[in-house]
Amino acid sequence: MADLTVRGQFVWHELWTPNPAGAHEFYSNVVGWSTQAWEQDPSYSMFVGPKGPLGGALQKRAGTPQWLPYVGVTDVDAAAATVTRLGGRTQTPPADLPNGGRHAVLVDPQGAPFGIHASKATPAPESAAAVGEFSWHELATNGTPETAFAFYTAVFGWDEINRFDMGPMGTYLIFGRNGAQLGGMFDKAAAGKPGAAYWLGYVRVDDLEGTVERAKGGRGSVLTGPMDVPGGDRIAQVMDPHGAFFALHLLAADKGAVKPRAKPAAAPAPRAPAKAAKSPPAAKQPAKKTAGKAPKPAAKKPAAKKASKTKPRAAAKKKSGGKPPKKRGKAGAKPKRR
Repeated sequence: MADLTVRGQFVWHELWTPNPAGAHEFYSNVVGWSTQAWEQDPSYSMFVGPKGPLGGALQKRAGTPQWLPYVGVTDVDAAAATVTRLGGRTQTPPADLPNGGRHAVLVDPQGAPFGIHASKATPAPESAAAVGEFSWHELATNGTPETAFAFYTAVFGWDEINRFDMGPMGTYLIFGRNGAQLGGMFDKAAAGKPGAAYWLGYVRVDDLEGTVERAKGGRGSVLTGPMDVPGGDRIAQVMDPHGAFFALHLLAADKGAVKPRAKPAAAPAPRAPAKAAKSPPAAKQPAKKTAGKAPKPAAKKPAAKKASKTKPRAAAKKKSGGKPPKKRGKAGAKPKRR
């Protein structure tokens, strides 16, 4: 039976950066996002995509710049307790948000940070990610993907969709919910790449080469690609001017169909970030699903893998401690500032 709750959906993406203003300028030029202040805390600036707010920027002068994904749950405290019981830990304890939501930042057993968010709003219908939205989420873990999947499925109820044998690189495990793919997991340690585990988000674009050029023109660095991956998709892994990693995803169906960049929709009543103990996220509506097949990575930073029928691969990201997300779509709280 399909899960109609927000549990397991990627609902918000928060950028921890030393320069929020500079980050907004960079991402606006590269992927077309506009900026919107959170109505409940104007100092928390949100990234607005084609369907409304999809993330926010939080100033962090210390630690490693990074993108933190938030996953929806129905009970933040219960989910946090499950994470702790299974060997993970709490980085930012559960806290309420001004808009009625609740969030927490956690770290999985292998060291990858992620956020959770619950909202009192009714989840909006799930839909495929549009150009300019996050279409794939990849976990680069230090251990087998099977071990990581067992942990996350206990917390979010994800399903295993498929597995691909990448030879010496091990297995690439694709996960999702309700039959739709959400992302993949692989063992970066198998590639001889040290460092903490991390989550990498892929943004769907319809002009990969052009987007990469804009990123370089904005002082960003290309870590991997552009390159084709099994299934016909094409990807590139990039680092913004302030050190945060993210990836770009061109679906096979979008090849040769470059269109003018559409202006991001003026977010429907911003989902405000919460102002709780320095935590700015807000629940975003059901996360979008990757349309079509997911790319598979080859990383420059994290470790380039020889894609074998897979999805995007990760770029190296670091973990840092932190703040929460916000909810996107129609119902949901906004992020909050730390």
